[in-house]
Amino acid sequence: MWRRSASGADRSRAGLGWLLRRIGWLLGSLVVAASAVFLLLRVLPGDPAVTLLGIGSSPEQYDAVRRQLGTDRPLLAQYVDWFGGLLTGDLGEGLFTRTPVLDQITERLPVTLPLALSAFVASALVAVPVGVLAAVRRRGLLGVVLSGLAQLGIALPVFWLGILLVWLVAVRWRLLPPGGFPRVGWRDPGGAVESLVLPVLTLTVAQASLLIRYVRSATLDVLHQDYLRTARSLGYSLPRALWRHGLRNGAAPVVNVLGVLLASSLLGTVVIESVFALPGLGTLLLSSVQARDLPVVQGTVFLMTATVLLVGLVVDVVQRLIDPRLRGRA
Repeated sequence: MWRRSASGADRSRAGLGWLLRRIGWLLGSLVVAASAVFLLLRVLPGDPAVTLLGIGSSPEQYDAVRRQLGTDRPLLAQYVDWFGGLLTGDLGEGLFTRTPVLDQITERLPVTLPLALSAFVASALVAVPVGVLAAVRRRGLLGVVLSGLAQLGIALPVFWLGILLVWLVAVRWRLLPPGGFPRVGWRDPGGAVESLVLPVLTLTVAQASLLIRYVRSATLDVLHQDYLRTARSLGYSLPRALWRHGLRNGAAPVVNVLGVLLASSLLGTVVIESVFALPGLGTLLLSSVQARDLPVVQGTVFLMTATVLLVGLVVDVVQRLIDPRLRGRA
């Protein structure tokens, strides 16, 4: 009894030590990401002063705008100010709107978050059972057809798929609007949901196709394990054996892919929002890049990067909770 308690205490200390180190890696990664975003944007060609004044202004006017924006200061001083603002939640102000970057991002989240999360949930709900079925029926016609459709979905460019759905569903059948979002936002819930159906469907097809392949591969690996054959020899049916013994063992790699899928759902909105003219973070990012609005681009890219890193931490924690073999590792 004492040995068992001591072993449990050792695993708890190992798990706590791992979590603290993982959080440290997350914080370090955020610092590196912030520095990379700042420096890479400064390497890009273009001058915000020229963007604001246009071509043909005098050098004195350009210099005055640079002093006003603070872009004439040393690069290190600009970085220190921006990074200090990050620590306090201040992402700066947009060059053109002169409104806080965080406010601009917050205004766009009611479009981007429902789009990304809905596509992620729909992809998981479709891909997990279809991937398992494709693995179980791999030698039959159904398994071959499902695997082929998944491969086709992976090969299709997401923007082309979106355009195809707009032409087919919105233009030809006139079932849904081709794009845009209600001016009043979610105060018109019916219009908001209708505007997101096609974008969510586009992302779901692209992401579910990729996830089906991973689920199929993980299920095939479980099907060849000795413990599953033992369960079948004891009288378990294949679905019951998979549910009782294969689910947890096959879930760890799938959870990892789900984390990548959740992150890619957010990043994929950049393309989808452009195709469907949605006023979300993706549209904000593209318009800010075109206008050379560095504070908005910095803030948006950093928050997306931070979200991806945070999702990675959550995935690692969930994997340790699911797989007992990982819990004792420091």
